[in-house]
Amino acid sequence: MKERFIQFIYDLQDEICTTLEGLDGKAQFRHDDWEREGGGGGHTRVIEKGDLFEKGGVNVSTVYGELPELIRQRFDVEQGWFWAGGISLVIHPQSPMVPTVHANFRYFELYDDQNMSEIRDQWFGGGADLTPYYLWDEDAVHFHRVFKEVCDRHGDELYPRFKKECDEYFYNTHRGEARGIGGLFFDYLRPSENYSAEDWYAFTTDAGKVFLDSYVPIVKRRRDEPYNDKQRYFQEIRRGRYVEFNLIHDRGTLFGLKTDGRTESILMSLPPRVRWDYDFQVEENSREAYLLKRLKNPIDWIEFENQK
Repeated sequence: MKERFIQFIYDLQDEICTTLEGLDGKAQFRHDDWEREGGGGGHTRVIEKGDLFEKGGVNVSTVYGELPELIRQRFDVEQGWFWAGGISLVIHPQSPMVPTVHANFRYFELYDDQNMSEIRDQWFGGGADLTPYYLWDEDAVHFHRVFKEVCDRHGDELYPRFKKECDEYFYNTHRGEARGIGGLFFDYLRPSENYSAEDWYAFTTDAGKVFLDSYVPIVKRRRDEPYNDKQRYFQEIRRGRYVEFNLIHDRGTLFGLKTDGRTESILMSLPPRVRWDYDFQVEENSREAYLLKRLKNPIDWIEFENQK
């Protein structure tokens, strides 16, 4: 399963990067290989200063070794060894009319012995979420519909469960607002009476395979929308909220830094231009106010579509 998952994430990285380069038409991904001192490494790909994408990264990592102290405390074990593999991406478009997107899909194994010969525990995690700056409701509906369809193929209960977890996770509690319009978030998907490890492998990889279906149509619809300097300014204000979440709340950032991951690759998720204005306010009944209203409470976007 570990070897199959490694092949999957590298193939998915190739497919996503090739597609995004084609959409941009100018910029290409820079490739960086890196090694982790404690074991393993990764392959980072970053795109910058394109006609469409201002900055983005699609990273693959496979790391292993002895669990660091902080992670042992989190897993409540005295000692242990681990292997973790995954793909993680964040794309920041130039235009404020095109949303930022984030996704990751990962697999973790835990062992009692240094030889990592027997799996003591294993689980899958991942998800995808969308962060618009100017919101078209139909874009949010499309994004959620794609992931609901893949969830429904594996269990009717999965989409409501993982949509709720996404709404709760990608939430800036210190601001009282969501980071974006959500999507899916799942973690610690272990073998159980209802789902085997193979079942969770199939679900996680299927969710990864539809990422481009969820995002590319939105990019194509919004890339030619006109915008002005004021709207660009608002995008940079909202990017500040994105940075706040990643540096204050995001567990993946913490795990990467605490397991001696490559800092440049971990922090590639941060946008290149961002603002923090003191007590920034938006005009009433504006498009900016419409977005902020939508971020205050979770929305059932599938039901929203059905009520239209």
